[in-house]
Amino acid sequence: MRVWFLAALLGVAFQSIGAPPKPADILPFEQARRVWPVAQDLTAPESLRPCCAFGYDLQVRAVGVPIPVYQIGNILTLSTLGQHRYNDSALGAVKNIVGLSEEKSGLIYTHRGGFIDIAHVRDTADNTFYLFTQIYSRLGQDWRLFYSEELGVRRVQLHAFTPPASMVERYTIAAWLAGHLAFQLAQWHEIAQWYGFQSVPGFSEEISAFSPEDLYSNLLGARLAINVILHGHGRSVEAYNAAMDKALHKALVQLGAVRKTETERKFREVDGDWWNSKRRVPDKFLVLNRNYDLSENRFPTPVPFERAKPYRLLMPATVAGVTISQLGELQIHTGSDMRGLKVPDSFYLPAQFPALAEQAKYADQIQLQQMKK
Repeated sequence: MRVWFLAALLGVAFQSIGAPPKPADILPFEQARRVWPVAQDLTAPESLRPCCAFGYDLQVRAVGVPIPVYQIGNILTLSTLGQHRYNDSALGAVKNIVGLSEEKSGLIYTHRGGFIDIAHVRDTADNTFYLFTQIYSRLGQDWRLFYSEELGVRRVQLHAFTPPASMVERYTIAAWLAGHLAFQLAQWHEIAQWYGFQSVPGFSEEISAFSPEDLYSNLLGARLAINVILHGHGRSVEAYNAAMDKALHKALVQLGAVRKTETERKFREVDGDWWNSKRRVPDKFLVLNRNYDLSENRFPTPVPFERAKPYRLLMPATVAGVTISQLGELQIHTGSDMRGLKVPDSFYLPAQFPALAEQAKYADQIQLQQMKK
């Protein structure tokens, strides 16, 4: 889930790499076949694409007041995805909301991947691409990169190691490491939303935290971008955008993307279990079902009445004989306003993220039980 409140505002508003992939695999584990050119001087994708809470035709309230006419449609199809635009934020977000952006954000149902949030796919793909352009020339160095604050200061930290002599293997490792770190950024975003992060001061994002389709969509974005890079399309923003268009469309087809009417039907089937159509954005418990699992090895959140075999997404533990998780990590240092999050002794590491998610899960369960009394 993303900055849905902008819509309200403006509308009012393990495997390791090495074994050959199976022919039927949607996203095989790829390796670079050569060292391709790498885009230079990219601007970090700091802002997030606009999207909405889980559901469709959502009612909205602003400053506690219901908006009777405005609704958030929220559904995409294969024909309405638009064209991917790297770092399509800020003005791009406004254009998206009013329907002028070349790329579109929203949700689409797939038989094998469940509900897919296209904004999450695009955001993590862009972070993967950006991080790759920063990491490749620095692979093996002790180096750090700062992102903007999300409750805490987000710092991508690379660790020193002796990279392989093969430049092709270095290229491959850098791509997979970038996707791994981009997914950690996505994990943290879910945590930050729950503990009080607000992209726009005064507008809670708790409704979006750990939404059932979020992290599967983020992992899909990372995997798509990694393969796009390894196929040589990271040489420029233009090449990356064009390749992402094709890769996203192909993956959604293979996952069994459905028509708009079918996505609407799936939303109706889970109304009352996954979401409450009678509530309005930004009510936190408009979303009733959340997925607090932060794993890089995941199936989509099981959708009732779906008989197709779910597609498992995962990141390899090792690439070219190197353990990816040992090469770098996301660190969350003390920020200017940590809100509901305890200030760390030094900084939070990804190994601590699951405990924070479990605390959120336990608190939500208690709150939901109290609401039923």
